[in-house]
Amino acid sequence: MRLDYPANVKIIRVPCTGKVDVMHLMRAIQKGADGVYVVGCLEGSCHYKEGNLRARERVMHVQQLLQEIGLEADRVRMYNLSSGEGPTFAAYAKEMTEQIKALGPNPLKKWATA
Repeated sequence: MRLDYPANVKIIRVPCTGKVDVMHLMRAIQKGADGVYVVGCLEGSCHYKEGNLRARERVMHVQQLLQEIGLEADRVRMYNLSSGEGPTFAAYAKEMTEQIKALGPNPLKKWATA
């Protein structure tokens, strides 16, 4: 099945969302990403036991950090779904893209380096 999601979405695969660190999310924003979202397994269904719960805590922490520096917390989000929910993944990608368009470009982008 070919999924139809916005071309501006860049997928970075990790073995478990528990491997996504606060620094990964903050670095993406620092380097000019307008938004970042993490998609993990359904809560309670993590192969690595609590990886997705740790990821959710980290996303919430990054949202707090963004607010503290004057950026919108909604630039970073977490979604949970099973691997068989491809159409839902595409819907979340569209939803996140629309949310980011409404927020506008990342103000840090003008200082971002490659």
